[in-house]
Amino acid sequence: MASLKDTQQFTQKLEDLVGELTSELGNGNVDFEKLVQLADEVSEYADGLAETFNNVNDTLMERLQEAKNGASGGSGRGSKSDSKSQGSKATASAS
Repeated sequence: MASLKDTQQFTQKLEDLVGELTSELGNGNVDFEKLVQLADEVSEYADGLAETFNNVNDTLMERLQEAKNGASGGSGRGSKSDSKSQGSKATASAS
């Protein structure tokens, strides 16, 4: 997973690409193949940023949920381990 520091580099690259795009549009001699290439690159970097931010958000939300469950007496964890041990006992007795 990319870090927030990596996103700074992605953002800088996006700024550079948008600058190239703006320059290409403003020079009066538009090369549509180059515009397509630049737009594709912008899209790829933007998708990478969105994926990174989504991953960070998911991780933070999981940790908040874990902290919330832990603060409520850990009943959520006990339930999981109890159901796992009961499932193991059922499997062992079926053999």
